[in-house]
Amino acid sequence: MQVNISGHHLEITDAINNYVHTKLERLTHHSEFITSINVILEVEKLTQKAEAKIHVNGKDIFADAESQDLYAAIDALTDKLDRQLIKHKEKLKSHR
Repeated sequence: MQVNISGHHLEITDAINNYVHTKLERLTHHSEFITSINVILEVEKLTQKAEAKIHVNGKDIFADAESQDLYAAIDALTDKLDRQLIKHKEKLKSHR
């Protein structure tokens, strides 16, 4: 699994990088078919925004989250991605 993290108007520090990687490890428990994850972290005046695009075996899953705290935005983002991956996995099982 390839993880790309980029920042707009934000420098990606080692602490942020490690935090994103530890949160994204949780997603690999639901799907072994994740090939790449692109994460964009952005600062817009008072709001911090996190968005991600996951490429999963023939489908792209997108989610974004905003908060006043960057870490809270990353937490909300991983929760949304987690729910979407579970839903995608259930659809794959029901079609078989």
